[in-house]
Amino acid sequence: MSMYGRDPWGGPLEISHADSATDDDRSRNLDLDRAALSMTSRQLDETQQSWLLAGPGDQGKKKKKYVDLGCLIVSRKLFLWTVGAIVATAALAGLITLIVKTVPRHHRPRPPPDNYTLALHKALMFFNAQRSGPIPKHNNVSWRGNSGMKDGISDPSHGKSLVGGFYDAGDAIKFNFPSSFAMTMLSWSVIEYSAKYEAAGELGHVKEIIKWGVDYLLKTFNSSADTIDRIAAQVGQGDTSGGTSTTPNDHYCWMRPEDIDYPRPVLECHSCSDLAAEMAAALASASIVFKDNKAYSQKLVHGAATLFKFSREQRGRYSGGGSDAAIFYNSTSYWDEFVWGGAWMYLATGNSSFLQLATHPTLAKHAGAFWGGPDYGVLSWDNKLTGAQVLLSRLRLFLSPGYPYEEILRTFHNQTGIIMCSYLPIFNTFNRTKGGLIQLNHGRPQPLQYVVNAAFLAALYSDYLEASDSPGWYCGPNFFPTGVLRDFARTQIDYILGKNPRKMSYVVGFGGRYPKHVHHRGASIPKNGVKSSCKGGWKWRDTKKPNPNTVVGAMVAGPDRHDGFHDVRTNYNYTEPTLVGNAGLVAALVALSGEASGVDKNTMFSAVPPMFPNPPPPPTAWKP
Repeated sequence: MSMYGRDPWGGPLEISHADSATDDDRSRNLDLDRAALSMTSRQLDETQQSWLLAGPGDQGKKKKKYVDLGCLIVSRKLFLWTVGAIVATAALAGLITLIVKTVPRHHRPRPPPDNYTLALHKALMFFNAQRSGPIPKHNNVSWRGNSGMKDGISDPSHGKSLVGGFYDAGDAIKFNFPSSFAMTMLSWSVIEYSAKYEAAGELGHVKEIIKWGVDYLLKTFNSSADTIDRIAAQVGQGDTSGGTSTTPNDHYCWMRPEDIDYPRPVLECHSCSDLAAEMAAALASASIVFKDNKAYSQKLVHGAATLFKFSREQRGRYSGGGSDAAIFYNSTSYWDEFVWGGAWMYLATGNSSFLQLATHPTLAKHAGAFWGGPDYGVLSWDNKLTGAQVLLSRLRLFLSPGYPYEEILRTFHNQTGIIMCSYLPIFNTFNRTKGGLIQLNHGRPQPLQYVVNAAFLAALYSDYLEASDSPGWYCGPNFFPTGVLRDFARTQIDYILGKNPRKMSYVVGFGGRYPKHVHHRGASIPKNGVKSSCKGGWKWRDTKKPNPNTVVGAMVAGPDRHDGFHDVRTNYNYTEPTLVGNAGLVAALVALSGEASGVDKNTMFSAVPPMFPNPPPPPTAWKP
């Protein structure tokens, strides 16, 4: 056993001589070392001091270097590696970017425009060819120029300028009744499908066309007044003598509008409810199109209100009494214009008195809403009831105003469904040609203007149903999906664009084969600086040569009930285009154009206040 004790933790308890110095000795030695170091540091720099203070094991190693970043001290080697990595990454990213920008890109090409969009571009061009007055530089119809520059002023009985507007068809007469309906149809299509117009690049163009038309309508009456007693209904005159008169006028003569030198009388009316209500509809619908231009929109609303007031106070047909208008655009009644105009006035103003009028059962009865007839369900320049029923069905589907309007709105909605059923081939309401063209005018001439209106309404109502989450509608006990209506619209427009037994497009300039002898004075006479006289232009009318000018986008009157068509200039029942026909065509084309369907649900109601008032605020807290 050892003579020394042991540390209970395992170490010997013997005292080492090397460590036997007292605490006082160690303290004195430490003070001497510090003094020596202090004296020495005065002659040594920082690096040398750090070397002297290093332990014996550190003096043989290379000193690590550091970089002071202010808030952080890091190894110099690590710092250099980090900076190098960042620079290399930036250089690589720059190289990749350079390669991406220089290498040719192969984007997936957009699908080509569908036929409806292509035809839409052309159909709108027809309105450029029909302009009267000073032609804008961007009109893009090279063979047209300024014309009708003395309209209104040249008639001493009128004495006010009626320059502007559109010529109705292949002649140079300006009829307010059909041209107003054309503007209403264009405005309706823009309100519903402005996004499609914009996608096609035509929104600015169609709005310019509408403005050209309604600006002229504002000239035909005192639009700044609240009350009027007359409207200029027509400028120019046709041959109403049965061919016995040789007096130069817009039908006897065959002249370019730019060369007209014969008198152009102004026909006024003092009791013309149908015309005034239709003009009110045109201005009211246009006010919604131009709602972002508040001053102009309000000007249109004021003019519409003045016209509608006149239509209600001075009852009568504008074409009554054997007037010149009765030969060309005879109006059968004014009750349908009251319903139609009243609906548009409500949508433009939000004034419920107009809605009360448009939904009055007596008015609907006089307009023919409760009885059939051969032309029931056919929208045209003469019969607006069908359009009014669809328009008011929209109100019920999207806003559901309830009492006291619900009963008649439900009736109109049901009648709209019945009309849509009548368009389907399974029903025998209307005959069809062997090629599939529906005979809405029962085999009478000039069928296409009625067909395009029906195609527009069918496509539009289909979009209404989809927007209201309705998968379809009932025809009696049978349920039909919304796609059936679009199919009907497509088959009819496809027929017009060339899918017919004659493989002919009835829209001039569209497709490889279309009419070349269009009944149109401006298109049939060359622009060569030679002025043709009234009868001198007959040689251009009667020649069998194609027109020297192409009136692009004009939809001609159309084929007969046997799918036959005669491309003869003198036969206007086949080859004459009209404003109303092209307006319906444009509306149908934009409704069918593009890959997606759908309408703008809200713009139509931009002026309509909330149907139900906001609830009153809660009462203040009760205090004892």
